[in-house]
Amino acid sequence: MKLLLAFMMMGSMLSADSKFSLGSDTLKPELTKAEEYQGFGCNGENRSPELHWSNAPKGTKSFAVTVFDPDAPTDHGWWHWILVNIPASVTHLPQNASAAKALPEGAVETKNDYGEAAFGGPCPPKGDKPHRYIFTVYALDTEHLPVTPDMDYTQVVPLIQQHTLAEASIMSLYGR
Repeated sequence: MKLLLAFMMMGSMLSADSKFSLGSDTLKPELTKAEEYQGFGCNGENRSPELHWSNAPKGTKSFAVTVFDPDAPTDHGWWHWILVNIPASVTHLPQNASAAKALPEGAVETKNDYGEAAFGGPCPPKGDKPHRYIFTVYALDTEHLPVTPDMDYTQVVPLIQQHTLAEASIMSLYGR
């Protein structure tokens, strides 16, 4: 079986015949050293996966992408990537887009929980059960969120939620 139960596709229903969806040609049910963070005791390549989405709802003016670990041993989980102001004409991010500076013009990365305005891959504590990493794309009703790279999830995620028309997610696991 190519996809495991842990690899779930979710999305908001838009109409009877279309569903906003997120996919990836590089993301697997279990993350690898390619995505693992470089630092905090981890020695991965810290490559953001290729992501692509389709069937955005009518009225979409931009997109945002987040990566979140709800299993991190903090009171708020762990935000690995927050990317906003992706133009509505863009429906694809290449692998390693963050580190390679191959982001769409106008897109803004804001601070993750590593304190960096970039993709920060998984680095769960050794011996923990595998953590869930939820990759989500949001279709937004605004072209531009008023954010800067030094803002963190407490400032940016509420803005994303306020302007979300639909969202679609993929979940992968990772443990060490």
